[in-house]
Amino acid sequence: MLGNLFERRGTFQSLWGSGALFDRTSYSGVNVTEDTSLRLSAVYACVRLISDTISTLPVDQFIRRDGQRFPYRPREEWVGNPSTLVDRTTFYQQVVVSLLLDGNAFIHVARESDGTIVEMNVLNPTDVTPQMGPQGKFYRMNQTGRVYQANEILHITEMLLPGDLRGVSRIAKAKDALGLGMALEEYASRFFGNGAYAGGIIEWPGDLDKSQARELVDSWEANHKGLRRSHRPAVLYGGAKFTPTTIDPADSQLLDERRFAVEEVARIFRVPMFMLGVVTPGAVSYASVEQQMLFFSQHTIQPYVQKLENAFSTILQSPNTFIKFNLSSLVRADLETRTKSYASALLAGYMSVNDVRALEDLRSVEDGDQYRVPIQNIPLTDAAVISVQQKARAAQSLTIAGFTAESIAQLLDLDLESTGLPSVQLQPPPDPAPEEQ
Repeated sequence: MLGNLFERRGTFQSLWGSGALFDRTSYSGVNVTEDTSLRLSAVYACVRLISDTISTLPVDQFIRRDGQRFPYRPREEWVGNPSTLVDRTTFYQQVVVSLLLDGNAFIHVARESDGTIVEMNVLNPTDVTPQMGPQGKFYRMNQTGRVYQANEILHITEMLLPGDLRGVSRIAKAKDALGLGMALEEYASRFFGNGAYAGGIIEWPGDLDKSQARELVDSWEANHKGLRRSHRPAVLYGGAKFTPTTIDPADSQLLDERRFAVEEVARIFRVPMFMLGVVTPGAVSYASVEQQMLFFSQHTIQPYVQKLENAFSTILQSPNTFIKFNLSSLVRADLETRTKSYASALLAGYMSVNDVRALEDLRSVEDGDQYRVPIQNIPLTDAAVISVQQKARAAQSLTIAGFTAESIAQLLDLDLESTGLPSVQLQPPPDPAPEEQ
């Protein structure tokens, strides 16, 4: 799969020279490589799940001013479409698949003479060897011998050991666990392919030469070998006796071992079990699934996203800008929960109506950018008027109680001049109007 996703695989000699070819045989006797590991359904599911999730996240270019993040416009061309050979989703999928299987992602960055990025392509990680020279790090292609300088290759590693130039491959480090799972898959396939209970010993009362024994075995397999011929009745003659030697899958705990192999793969890729279709009855509830989704977002997806953001931000030409993936869709709650959260945000005054509508992919409304004050739920621009109004009411109450205007102004911090007249409640009624002549 790596050869199809990236570039043509190198020769045996080139792989040996790159150090990519080493003993991949596990203790179970199964040869484990990046390609063969994908034959294990749990590995394939984990790789597809993580790569599809990250590659479909929205990504944009931002700039930070005075501690605030703003979209950067116009953004650089490659941010929207890094490669002309594949679309943006496939490009990032290749990067993540390379990290998951090989532990390294090598992206060739092609630039114009002025440094503008015009093309990026993901290289086959098994065909690239990072090396150190007098001028610093460089990358050699094992198949063609071509050499790339450090500024031509964007190298992202999943886990890098101190002093190493190449990242650690989880497939190589966990080959024994993966090999056991692959051996169990092969055993189960051969078990049913050979007819489930067809294995055993045929006892013949007497002597048989080699050709007669071969003819007897061929006759038995012709009638009973294979899934479609399993459990067919057998007819033996001449005193022959069949003694089965196979073990019941339940007795040999084959099913439990295969389930444990899936758990091992989930542990290696840090993926919750329910996302691989393994659900223990009574152990999974709505609340636990929600928490596991948060775990998947924070501990599985976030580390890869952070690596991609840090790496791709280093090749931006615009100063003080950076790449950011939008993870909000992964932790998006149900409609009722979102509505309650938005209501609290509006009342608290840290979100506006248009902020909420933007999160729900709705068009903005007129005067929807105003932020409201808690409790009163009024536009923030009217807060000063409300404050003066409340102080005026307090001054009125104090005046009726007999306090002087100077003391009230000092207490309420009012920069107002008093007329010196008593409150209207204490003023005498006006004289009656004179009668008309």
